Amino acid sequence: MKPVLSVVIPCLNEVRYIEGCVGSLLSNGFSPDRMEILVIDGGSNDGTISVLERLSLQFPQVKVLNNPLRITPRSLNIGVMAAQGEFTLISSAHAAFSSGYIQTLMDIMNEKPDALGVGGMMHTEVKNSTPVSESIRTVLMHPIGVGNAKFRTGVKALVAVDTVPFGLYRSSLLKATGGYDERLIRNHDMELSKRLCRQGGSIYLSPNATCTYFAREDYMAMAKNNYNNGKWNLKTVWLTKTFSSLSLRHFIPLLFLMSWTIPMGLALLFGRPYWTLPSLAIITVYALVLLAVSWRARNGKNRVLQTLIAFILLHLFYGLGSFMGLLSIPFMSREK
Repeated sequence: MKPVLSVVIPCLNEVRYIEGCVGSLLSNGFSPDRMEILVIDGGSNDGTISVLERLSLQFPQVKVLNNPLRITPRSLNIGVMAAQGEFTLISSAHAAFSSGYIQTLMDIMNEKPDALGVGGMMHTEVKNSTPVSESIRTVLMHPIGVGNAKFRTGVKALVAVDTVPFGLYRSSLLKATGGYDERLIRNHDMELSKRLCRQGGSIYLSPNATCTYFAREDYMAMAKNNYNNGKWNLKTVWLTKTFSSLSLRHFIPLLFLMSWTIPMGLALLFGRPYWTLPSLAIITVYALVLLAVSWRARNGKNRVLQTLIAFILLHLFYGLGSFMGLLSIPFMSREK
């Protein structure tokens, strides 16, 4: 009997997370006999394969596919095209789903005729609680850290949004649209959501379905991740030939970075020290705002200084990545 639901999980070196993700799906309240879990591995070498082999022997729903290209959108497309279920749920190995998540999304899909996809709220957590990891967690749930990403900051009722993190879609729709743009190492999820919505219909976010996402736990990993996220913003615009592939929040760190680095650069270039005054004013206001936010966000687990550092690193590396992405555009091809 064909499954009703196919879950697609891209995976690369996720030995710490993959078993928890699969377990949360199998115990979600949706009959395991009605689902298949497709884990697409990109060549893990940290013990993930051993865990997947054990899970696939224990649970026949778990199927392991290979992605020799080792890029996320390719893994997603392998899963999307292999999916046998009527619905496809896109997941991450770093995710764990609360009870009822799947059925809640399915009910909304069946109740809303214009629903192209639907997802739930994402609660950020860390495996190992330290002042640094808790500060990173705080930043990734705060509007100054993530902008107007409603799936992170929260909604009180079902709303149409620009994207959802781990959404449910009709498998036929994903296949008909060609799946994810494999040119986009990052932003492929946002681009797909925008592309779907341009055909007519909406992506919905429900406050009644929640999942947990386990964030990176040290400054270096967070900075590297946000640098790469930022790097692909303008590259995404260039490759897709439209700004509508993304949202305004994706470009704010770059605009902020330019707002104080350009005056400083001009002051140095033309020997006009007083031209740095706008930059100094911007940096001062920025620092005071972040200090106040970090103070208010303290909760006993994080620390003001660590939270302040996390905010600065997120904004700085995201903006720097965006700038480097801009510089790389002349050397890129738009061909698929």
